[in-house]
Amino acid sequence: MSERKVLNKYYPPDFDPSKIPKLKLPKDRQYVVRLMAPFNMRCKTCGEYIYKGKKFNARKETVQNEVYLGLPIFRFYIKCTRCLAEITFKTDPENTDYTVEHGATRNFQAEKLLEEEEKRVQKEREDEELNNPMKVLENRTKDSKLEMEVLENLQELKDLNQRQAHVDFEAMLRQHRLSEEARQKQEQEEDEREAASLVEESRKRRLLEDSDSEEDAPAPAPRPNPTAILDEHQDWDPSFVLCHRLAKVRVSTKLSPGSPVRSPPPSVSSDRALTVWCFFLLLLQPQINRVPVG
Repeated sequence: MSERKVLNKYYPPDFDPSKIPKLKLPKDRQYVVRLMAPFNMRCKTCGEYIYKGKKFNARKETVQNEVYLGLPIFRFYIKCTRCLAEITFKTDPENTDYTVEHGATRNFQAEKLLEEEEKRVQKEREDEELNNPMKVLENRTKDSKLEMEVLENLQELKDLNQRQAHVDFEAMLRQHRLSEEARQKQEQEEDEREAASLVEESRKRRLLEDSDSEEDAPAPAPRPNPTAILDEHQDWDPSFVLCHRLAKVRVSTKLSPGSPVRSPPPSVSSDRALTVWCFFLLLLQPQINRVPVG
């Protein structure tokens, strides 16, 4: 069984390559290639923007009767992604760039403008130095001075790098960490002292307010004595006084919390009988006052 991937082919002994017919192709024939847009452009038909790097299936051909220093110039055909209008551009070996032929306009590029400006300045300098030896000497002096400044700056950078090469970064980090811890500890102590001073000040203020309130507070009013009315009115009827004293003794016996243990309290009927007897004495008070004594 033969190999699947064959690297060497078999040529018979009577093989003659001159007998193989050559394929004659036109010189301006086109190839289909895959390329990316070399610059930003805008379609003239629909105004669609085509950005640099967008991929196209383009047709490539060699431009006839155009060469630059023996280098052929190629033309590419692409289609707009929106209106399918044909856009063509070709290579520019002189400026190592591309030029748009028709179908689109190239957008502004600051980098390209800067390169063109540098080339123009260089060309003007060469034209000036061509017939002016003093201008050549002046330009050389400026160039040497600029070169000396660049070398000095480079030497300064080298010295700075050498100084930094001997720095112990671990020690720097350790020192920075210690300083940060000391600063945090100091801030914490200051916060604690400030909080303590605020607490002490508030306590003193509260004590002063309490003392001022005690001095300004009025004296407490005397508690009223419920039995004082009996002492003020000595001419009251004896039956009413007796009824009031009996009721007072009855209430103090039932409600006094510090009284010793007594016999079980009287029933509800005895309380009701005492109340009825007192009410009866009050009703009979006018008749008792009219009865002559002795």
